[in-house]
Amino acid sequence: MDLREGRKRVVIEKVSPEIDGGLFAVKRTVGEKVVVEADIFSDGHDLISCVLLFRKEADHDRRALPMEPLINDRWRGSFQVSDIGRYFYTIEAWVDRFKTWRRDLKKKVHAGQDVSVDILIGLKLIAEAVPSAGEKEVKALEERIAEIDCASDAVEKIALALDDDLAELMLSCSERRFVATYEKELPVVVEREKARFSTWYEMFPRSCSNKKGIHGSFKDCEARLPYIAGMGFDVLYLPPIHPIGHSHRKGKNNSPTAKAGEPGSPWAIGSEAGGHKAVHPELGSFDDFCRFMEKAKDLGLEIALDLAFQCSPDHPYIKEHPEWFRRRPDGMLQYAENPPKKYEDIYPIHFETDRWQELFVELRSVVVFWIEAGIRIFRVDNPHTKPFLFWEWLIGEIKRDYPEVIFLSESFTRPKVMYRLAKLGFSQSYSYFAWRNTKREITQYFQELTGTEAKEFFRPNLWPNTPDILSEFLQTGGRPAFMVRLVLAATLGASYGIYGPAFELCENRAREFGSEEYLDSEKYEIKAWNLDDLSSLRDFVGRMNRIRKENPALQSNERLRFHECDSDQILCFSKHTEDFSNMIFVVINLDPHHTRGGWTHFPVEEMGLEAHQGFQVHDLLSDARFLWHGSRNYLEIDPRVGPAFVFRVRRRLRTERDFDYFM
Repeated sequence: MDLREGRKRVVIEKVSPEIDGGLFAVKRTVGEKVVVEADIFSDGHDLISCVLLFRKEADHDRRALPMEPLINDRWRGSFQVSDIGRYFYTIEAWVDRFKTWRRDLKKKVHAGQDVSVDILIGLKLIAEAVPSAGEKEVKALEERIAEIDCASDAVEKIALALDDDLAELMLSCSERRFVATYEKELPVVVEREKARFSTWYEMFPRSCSNKKGIHGSFKDCEARLPYIAGMGFDVLYLPPIHPIGHSHRKGKNNSPTAKAGEPGSPWAIGSEAGGHKAVHPELGSFDDFCRFMEKAKDLGLEIALDLAFQCSPDHPYIKEHPEWFRRRPDGMLQYAENPPKKYEDIYPIHFETDRWQELFVELRSVVVFWIEAGIRIFRVDNPHTKPFLFWEWLIGEIKRDYPEVIFLSESFTRPKVMYRLAKLGFSQSYSYFAWRNTKREITQYFQELTGTEAKEFFRPNLWPNTPDILSEFLQTGGRPAFMVRLVLAATLGASYGIYGPAFELCENRAREFGSEEYLDSEKYEIKAWNLDDLSSLRDFVGRMNRIRKENPALQSNERLRFHECDSDQILCFSKHTEDFSNMIFVVINLDPHHTRGGWTHFPVEEMGLEAHQGFQVHDLLSDARFLWHGSRNYLEIDPRVGPAFVFRVRRRLRTERDFDYFM
């Protein structure tokens, strides 16, 4: 025990958010609040005061904001982050002698006791605050002392001593003796808005040609951009655009042997044309790619690139740095495996090599190369197969120089591993959403993501499908199943994405029964998509994305609440802004085959509505409007007509002429 601290009486503990004892940062985007709570208490009966201290990383001085008591010695304070970068926060607390004196004075006055001595004690406390106060505060304190001294009678003195403005003044400048400071400064990483709210579309560039069987180019991709932007997406993610290896190239449907002319997997990176800093020659030149990015930007689309740290047998690294790869006892390089699957066309990088420092620096240079080309978003392939410390180092290095860069973790693995990657710095993460289908599964999973500590560091990006995942629900549910999963992804999560055009064209053919692999997967061949198919969900997707952009409640994962419904096939949930100015109530039929009905429960009073007056719910999908009274209302949903209602809840207001209108 340090006896020099013996006169500090206040305890600060159980601070939240605090990720793993402050080892990792909580995440926010520009403009969001950091709400901090802690257990703060002292011995005895004295009152305490506490402040939340915060600063930007480059600043030495901290700003202080008062914390407010909740119940049972729990305190809360908050601050808003305004810039990209890192912030730090901590807490200070002290026994507040003036606040304690003020409380006791009120009790004595109420009991009719003589408080003349107590007034003198208060004047002494005010005078003791003068030496530590600023020039403006000194003048105000001296004026208060004079006013109390000159008061004509005890009643006036008491009124002046108990004045709320004086209490606020004393809180800001009274002497803080024996202040207790929380032993840690806790970090916050602040990113741009797109780290919180983004709408992704995945597309294979080589399938953008208008001619069947002809390899698409970046110029062909330019022609596809209005189609994607027209659906309301703001991030266009491209699988690897680098040269593809020839050795052990995979053929159609992952055949171990490719036929002449088959393009191979884009994830088998590297050939005589270059490696991770080159583009596949059949897509065009590097200048073509840069021009494509500019065209996308003009349409409000930001390009995200795949970051896949692995190599084909023909990658330049194989010859230049053989020490970066494992060798088998027979002398051959070790290809990638996930038994029983074999990926002979891909060599994983050996991160435990003795030359690991050089490897780290080179891989960092790959990221910087594309950043300098204009890329600010990376979807990272299988990060859980690379060392945690590598990602912590790499993301830290990149964020230091380019804090606007966003990293999406494509890691479908064990929960603790997924969470660790998020803590290490990944801005967003793929999730288990694709396999959560029942009412119970969805409710439990999203309560975990939004109602536990995970919400502070794990930002889920919801994908109903990917080139690797064609879920059983999509395989068997027909067109309504795609609509169900789209509405869920677009409303449950602030960020979501689809792999298209497979999704909007409802591609649901599996390679074989029990498999989640697509038949004739685009990973191994060039596809010709009929974008003008009359059964396309293009318009439905566009409507959902417009709903997301027009309703701030859907642009955050905060305040997601699930509500009761007496049908186990109907899921009800809501989101609202902090001030309830925007409220969304989603009612969705999880059964893509049958009409389902049930009584829903919407907590009217908790949402600031007056049930007896009635309120309007406006279905943003169909544009239908209903007038509801009370919290219980019956709904029936036919998935062949539409799988869901996405209601905007509108309050009933009155005009000066007493006409109803809603907002």
